[in-house]
Amino acid sequence: MSTAPDRRPPTIDPAAAARWLRWVPAEGSPWLHEEIGRRMEDRLQWIKAQPATWADWSPLHGGLEAHALVSKRYPKAASYVVEQERGLVERTASAVSMPWWSTRRWQGGAARFDSLPETGVDLLWANMALHMAADPQALIGEWHRSVATNGFLMFSCFGPDTVHELRALYARHGWPPAGHEFTDMHDWGDMLVGAGFAEPVMDMERIVLTWATPEAALAELRTLGRNLHPARFAQLRGKGWRRRLGDALSELHGIAENEGRITLTFEIIYGHAFKPAPRVSLSSESAVSLREMRTMLQRGRPG
Repeated sequence: MSTAPDRRPPTIDPAAAARWLRWVPAEGSPWLHEEIGRRMEDRLQWIKAQPATWADWSPLHGGLEAHALVSKRYPKAASYVVEQERGLVERTASAVSMPWWSTRRWQGGAARFDSLPETGVDLLWANMALHMAADPQALIGEWHRSVATNGFLMFSCFGPDTVHELRALYARHGWPPAGHEFTDMHDWGDMLVGAGFAEPVMDMERIVLTWATPEAALAELRTLGRNLHPARFAQLRGKGWRRRLGDALSELHGIAENEGRITLTFEIIYGHAFKPAPRVSLSSESAVSLREMRTMLQRGRPG
């Protein structure tokens, strides 16, 4: 008798995930996140819908420059920002605010940090957040509630092939896992449908980054996330560990033009999905939210 594959999200230490959410970038958003945001923003050209409202989910981590690109693409759309950690709101507001002399002030481009509209936003933009969530299924459900009927979600995250070289290195040396496992794009698609989204379209690409020294590699890796695996190293490590790690990273040389440089692969998953009008099969007792009821009344009797 065959069993269905386990499609639950990987186990993540919730306390470590919460610490990552509170982390404040020292010098703006991570470069790789900005590059991924730029590539994701370019995909918007293939979507005909023109949102009247949109929200950026955690842009301080996800990409401040990417936020500006989406604002420029939809200059007439009302813009909202959602920072899950209140401690990041002031920093993000300062980063995305426009100076008094900017003409964008008269183009409706100023971001709002208050609650999203009751009916949701037409576009929810979530760059590089999903793979660092303690409960990604719950986060997808929250995104679904934040998107207006007939609106759409755009998101990106790391895929399971990310830093596979580093994971193998840790295994060879008998160290605990280098990081928590990342979810396959097909499983994300299933979770989107399970949350109520429709027509999910998933895409994937690989980006290879190289560094001249272990110090440079570690400095950039720190900006991209944290190891949320429950079985990671339990204590702080000292200078001796740092030297051993640096020596080990030197084993990760690339080939051809990357020969002699530390080389790591990042699998990037892009996805978008639409939120259809709710279809509720009514029984003798049915629970329907006020928002869903309004939508159904506008459409007529549900099927």
